Amino acid sequence: MSDMKITGPGIGQTSPQVNSAKSSQQGGFEAVLQDAIGKVSEMQGEAEKGIQQIASGGDITQAIIAMEKANTSFQVMVEVRNKLQTAYEEIMRMQI
Repeated sequence: MSDMKITGPGIGQTSPQVNSAKSSQQGGFEAVLQDAIGKVSEMQGEAEKGIQQIASGGDITQAIIAMEKANTSFQVMVEVRNKLQTAYEEIMRMQI
């Protein structure tokens, strides 16, 4: 087995969680969701470009990678939506 090192961000770098917190403070939760949806949409656009490149004799491996990234990001987005919906329903069941 090889040794794997897990390190934090280097000097002058921030972690993704810190960046998400900064954007949520500036634009709110809606801005974070809009950004995430935009990124998923971009990945799906890249997958479509890859499919078009295959049709014109392009590299199939890059197209498959783009399609898998788009598929995975979409699945994550759906799971986040499901968790948000469950949390909302739980809050609505709370008694005041």
